[in-house]
Amino acid sequence: MKNYFEKYTWDFMLNRNPMCEYHIPTYHKILCKNPPQFLNKYIALPTMQRLKGIGLLCGTDWTSLYHNRLSYSRLDHSIGVALITWNFTHDKKQTLAALFHDISTPVFSHVSDFRKGDALTQTATEEPNAELLKQDKVLQELLKKDGIYLSEINNYHKYPIADNEIPQLSADRLEYMFPSGMALDGSWTMEEIERCYNDIVILKNENNIDELGFKTEAIALEYCCHFCLIGHILQLNENKLTLQLLGKVMNLAVEKKVLSENDFMTLSEKEIIQKLEAMPVCAELSELNALYKTFRTMKQVKHTAEPLENHFCVSLKVKQRYINPLVKTKDGKIKRIADCSLEAKKIINDFLTYDDTAYGCVKIEK
Repeated sequence: MKNYFEKYTWDFMLNRNPMCEYHIPTYHKILCKNPPQFLNKYIALPTMQRLKGIGLLCGTDWTSLYHNRLSYSRLDHSIGVALITWNFTHDKKQTLAALFHDISTPVFSHVSDFRKGDALTQTATEEPNAELLKQDKVLQELLKKDGIYLSEINNYHKYPIADNEIPQLSADRLEYMFPSGMALDGSWTMEEIERCYNDIVILKNENNIDELGFKTEAIALEYCCHFCLIGHILQLNENKLTLQLLGKVMNLAVEKKVLSENDFMTLSEKEIIQKLEAMPVCAELSELNALYKTFRTMKQVKHTAEPLENHFCVSLKVKQRYINPLVKTKDGKIKRIADCSLEAKKIINDFLTYDDTAYGCVKIEK
């Protein structure tokens, strides 16, 4: 039996849906109709506002290989995760932990995981979170006034509604796949998002722990399929190569003193791109110039069994982003959708066993 994802090639995925416009405030209103006012002062913190200059989609806004339909920042994402957490818990501590979960994200987001050799788990960017929050004196004052300890909001992993392990559904996982689909292939309409979101409730999982799940099997199946399709884009060689190539550019730019490590935490992506655009064309920077030009202008990745000469090639295993959500069945039981739907079971299995070609390669521009 053919793998479900074989027909979902890069070009097919990115061009299968018509272009449409998205309105972020409208989307956020779906996530929480009555957003809590206490969040505003925390969102306004400079440490949070820095995330406005960092894209959710890991530098893919800056290459011709993608046709991203929506500009969505890590600040937008952080607010979205906080709104979902508040919507289902009405708990200030959990909501603030959700808001701050990406506080230490560098420019180009998970590209920094790739450049540090962490393509498989993509968690390296989270490591400085607690320390950054600890250093923020204004945040400390706000927390003190609200009667909240730093230890209660500096690690969202302790709150299962905000975060949990794949393939469970959490506020973080729920939020990033909505704008990812909107941006990458235009595959979520506002109506679809609202229908899926309004079907979500808190259920008890196999370990008797709270987890977001669905009231309706049909909607749980729809969401599972949709999530896996977007996750499929993220495991294709095109996406692997893009993040690895940009990571190589970042490392080389630091080595050649065009950029510094500090730049990645203090400048916006636009400012980093401006610095790279301003690089002199000289022998010393020839490799950096060539790789950067390749990143910016590439429009097609070759899928090959072996690496190609004069090409930038990658062969990587990456984090597989999929979901097997809980659902309340018609007989009142709580199950994973793959345990009550053969279609969901096949899609998840095919997602996990899908193999792209051994290498993805792009010709290096001179």
